[in-house]
Amino acid sequence: MEPTPSSYHPRMSATAFLTLLAATVLLVPLFKRLGLGSLLGYLIAGIAVGPYGLRVDSQPATVLHTAELGVTLLMFLIGLELKPARLWALRRQVFGLGVLQMAGVAVPVMAVAALLGLPLPGAALVGVALAMSSTAYVLPLLAERRELTTRQGREAFAILLFQDVSVIPILALLSVYGGHGRRPGWAALAALLLLAVAGRPALAAMFRYVARFGRGNRELFAAAALLGAVGIGVGLSAVGLSASLGAFLAGVLLADSEFRHELEAAIEPFESLLLGLFFIAVGMGMPLGLFAARPLLIGGLGAGIVALKALTLYVGRRAVGAASDVARPLAVLLACGGEFAFVLFSSARGSLLAPDTADVLTAAVAVSLALAPLLLIAHDRLLRPWLQRRSAPPFSPIDEPGRPVLIAGFGRVGQVVGRMLNAQGVPFTALDASAEQVDFVRRFGNRIYYGDASRLQLLRAAGVEHARLFVLAVDDVEASLRIAELMRMHFPDIPLIARARNRTHLMRLREMGVKQVLRETWGSSVEMGKCALRVVEPGLDAEAFAAVFAQHDLRLLERQQAVYHDQAALIALSRQAGAELEDILQGDARLRAHSAQEGAVGADSPAGAEPMS
Repeated sequence: MEPTPSSYHPRMSATAFLTLLAATVLLVPLFKRLGLGSLLGYLIAGIAVGPYGLRVDSQPATVLHTAELGVTLLMFLIGLELKPARLWALRRQVFGLGVLQMAGVAVPVMAVAALLGLPLPGAALVGVALAMSSTAYVLPLLAERRELTTRQGREAFAILLFQDVSVIPILALLSVYGGHGRRPGWAALAALLLLAVAGRPALAAMFRYVARFGRGNRELFAAAALLGAVGIGVGLSAVGLSASLGAFLAGVLLADSEFRHELEAAIEPFESLLLGLFFIAVGMGMPLGLFAARPLLIGGLGAGIVALKALTLYVGRRAVGAASDVARPLAVLLACGGEFAFVLFSSARGSLLAPDTADVLTAAVAVSLALAPLLLIAHDRLLRPWLQRRSAPPFSPIDEPGRPVLIAGFGRVGQVVGRMLNAQGVPFTALDASAEQVDFVRRFGNRIYYGDASRLQLLRAAGVEHARLFVLAVDDVEASLRIAELMRMHFPDIPLIARARNRTHLMRLREMGVKQVLRETWGSSVEMGKCALRVVEPGLDAEAFAAVFAQHDLRLLERQQAVYHDQAALIALSRQAGAELEDILQGDARLRAHSAQEGAVGADSPAGAEPMS
């Protein structure tokens, strides 16, 4: 039995809130750990505490009303990103790929929806809503995978930007053609004109006032940002337009202002928290009864959304010239539904869409969000390795005699070593296990062979028996260890210099008997530390300090190597090392002070006199 609003008690609301927080803290990190994404964790947390779970609160509409502020703030941040220079730089991706993806999904979905009996406006809304992908899911995922700067990362960002911007006219049209609330008229047009003329000067004046008298108070700046974004949104909603449109326009007005970066930093924590609350509220309102009544329909629609979006984007991107290794991950990333589908279906429920239809589509979008991380995992762990094995070119035939130096791994480290050898006329043979890296390096005229240096046959073909030196510069730690083990087993007399990614990698290589191991970031890190000390401690002899520090670190490394497999002893030794270094530096400082004092006394003494002790 559904509880009535009158049956709620303030104490019950506090209990519901605490239970909601507990479910979020428990489930969201778990889902992120499993690789399923925080967004799905928020949805499941909402289902867990909602009317079909623990039933601590069966009125998600109240939570949703508050959480929609998260969507409003998201639109404000999107507006801040719309600098004219940035849009111009991304114009081909934003308006080219964005239109391609949107039309490729929306048009066939709209046609199917119309054939199933939906009126044309409702069918168009369904097509556009299902074409949306989740900015809240994809962008954090790209950042976590460090793929924002890759080609597919940049194209995914451009497509999402186009989708987010397209929400604005969609919401405006929804207000006119069947959305809830009053319809915009002349008052709305006047409000937009007033905002265009006076909005930026007014907002800039407010932020200058806060910056001047707030004395760097970030909380006040955050409050001013919320006031600007939400205030304009509320003002436009009063004349029949959406609050999201107002927040977006507020962001656009400030995109070129000097306050842009400070605004992003102030708003983002609130936006992330409230957007998470939005997904929790969606989960609380999820019609699980429909899942039980129509599991095949909802599951099939969710899977169909993912399959249609992935196929459309992959085929469309290949058709306009992208390689498969760009089009495929792009299609997988954007195959899910998006948060704005929930907003659009909620706004159109009971007007353009029948309540039952809106509920089914909302559930299907949730299923697509649940399937998206699974699709990504399947792509990364199954499909991509299989395709790489299938399409990998054969290793390069090595048709030259053995050379004095053999370099395994010709990336950012191996290339520097190779350039120095070239400068002295020392011939070398370079191997790299990445076909893309080999092709890239060959464009610059370098002689390099594609091959896996952990294969004994390939090393023999490269003339390793005749080498006077083997340089191990492979980036991958496990591959580096396999090659080192192979070299120590079959060619123990060949000198080996190895690159170590970190301290642990260094100790593992030394344990295998590799004597010359260099940490790739050690030298640059010490140089950076010396530069930092010269700035903050001008009177300090940074060179002398760095020498003492390096000697201490080398001694510590030898002691850590001895207890490498005893984690407790390793931790205790590392803690002890800090105090030892402080004692060394203090003793060194006392010795220098004593020497300086003796020198001063000697300089003041008469010629031939004994210095005072």
